[in-house]
Amino acid sequence: MSISDILDGRLTEREVEIKGWLVTKRSSGGVQFLIIRDGSGMIQSTVHKDEVTEKVFEDADKLTQESSIVIKGIAKEDKRAPGGYEVRVKDLEIVHLAAQEYPLGKKEHGIDFLGSLRHLWIRSPRQIAILKIRAEVIKACKDFLDEKGFTLTDSPILTPSAVEEVATLFETPYFGDKAFLTQSGQLYVEATIAAFGKVYCFGPTFRAERSRTPRHLTEFWMVEPEMAFFTFEDNLKLQEEMVTYVVKRTLEKRKGELGFLKRDLKPLKKVKPPFDRISYTEAIEMLQKAGHRIEWGEDLGAPHEKFISLKFEKPVFVHRYPTKARAFYMQPDPDDPKVVLCADLMAPEGYGEIVGGSERIHDLKLLEQRIQEFGLPKEAYEWYLDLRRYGSVPHSGFGLGIERTMMWICKLKHIRETIPFPRTMRRINP
Repeated sequence: MSISDILDGRLTEREVEIKGWLVTKRSSGGVQFLIIRDGSGMIQSTVHKDEVTEKVFEDADKLTQESSIVIKGIAKEDKRAPGGYEVRVKDLEIVHLAAQEYPLGKKEHGIDFLGSLRHLWIRSPRQIAILKIRAEVIKACKDFLDEKGFTLTDSPILTPSAVEEVATLFETPYFGDKAFLTQSGQLYVEATIAAFGKVYCFGPTFRAERSRTPRHLTEFWMVEPEMAFFTFEDNLKLQEEMVTYVVKRTLEKRKGELGFLKRDLKPLKKVKPPFDRISYTEAIEMLQKAGHRIEWGEDLGAPHEKFISLKFEKPVFVHRYPTKARAFYMQPDPDDPKVVLCADLMAPEGYGEIVGGSERIHDLKLLEQRIQEFGLPKEAYEWYLDLRRYGSVPHSGFGLGIERTMMWICKLKHIRETIPFPRTMRRINP
């Protein structure tokens, strides 16, 4: 049985057994109060000296923080207890007595210290709440796509070529040759649309970006759908639906965790289609009028995205970026070849880009031209060009970054809290 079953009121006045870890302990006279965690929740357990054997009371007294224990007792409703329920302990077994002086005490700790002890930090109530929300966001993404008839197809992590900028590739030896950690699964899910029509991949992606902003990780996770016969407009509509679904589902399933984080839910409740849209050109004009030093043709940076996203109450699409500022595979706008049919979805409240997507080039000659213009080795993309030789169709896709989406939904200040073990320029341990 789990603590969550007790907190739901299903086991009141019944004998229960809990296997978990001691979070905190205090005593008052002949009673010891134990707060126990088992992964499903936390509950107060009381050990009364006159109701247990001398050994049980002594064992409870010597417990240290994070000791693993098994307790047996009676579940009772008690409005004075945290959560409204407690366990009146009858028996207690120490599985492992944790070392004295648990490294993470109640005092404030620096970020570097917490990062070095991330393997212990994730046990804290705040990190547990965040990571439960992460699990819900991932499940919601998958459920949405599965319900829409998408097929999950896996993309390789080791690849022979770049998807985004070559400069951000992590290179690794590969049996006398070289390979790269994937920047995106996109090219491979494009291959599977001819088999399944609507597909997606989910997994880690890697960018060797020399960035130390609160929004960058060198390893992050993406959900990447790809759809055959989808126009650019179809793509934006699906993004609206998916982001709305994820936010609504998180509000329904993880309201308690969001409340623990003191997240104001009002902004999240406003997330409903249609989302606002501005062109890249309009975004540049907005930024220039506000005094930002940026010229048409430059990509938007984090300060620009923050400025734009603070202007809207809901997520906003910034669409049609300059051709030269975007990836080689993006379809030019037929009405203006200087820009491509792409969009970044900016989360409100200053969080910036959480989704990037585009219509893909489906014409063989144009794709070959782009590969040449970008200075990419054509031989590395021959398999990708084959997709345009045999049954090519107009198609679109996007990638949703789990960690940046999490930052926004939880309203976090730094991306390092959104993933169990963050990887940054300065952090690869533990």
